[in-house]
Amino acid sequence: VQLQACGGGLVQAGGSLRLSCAASGRTFSSYAMGWFRQAPGKERQFAVSIRWSDGDTYYADSVKGRFTISRDNAKNTVYLQMNSLKPEDTGVYYCAATTYSGFIWPYRYAHRTGFDYWGQGTQVTVSS
Repeated sequence: VQLQACGGGLVQAGGSLRLSCAASGRTFSSYAMGWFRQAPGKERQFAVSIRWSDGDTYYADSVKGRFTISRDNAKNTVYLQMNSLKPEDTGVYYCAATTYSGFIWPYRYAHRTGFDYWGQGTQVTVSS
């Protein structure tokens, strides 16, 4: 399974960006996908996750109300619409996926250990 993330870039504070992450490879049936981000010198942090079957979502408080995750089942693609961006949103954004449904939603799926597959990351830079 490969995850290909794209859509990052440089934007001014208050602006918007849309990230996408496409899953490919042998038969892939995702239970959940998510976005994490990593600022320079900091640990990778959870941003948002989505349960594939019903589209249920879970957001970190830091992005709630500004970011929106969505999915396209036919394309095995997840999107992250980021609005009202702040300088503290700067970092490398990673998409992640898992086929494992054994954890209680959403708790483990808000942590790195809840995911098995990771994309290569895309840089988001928000200037002040």
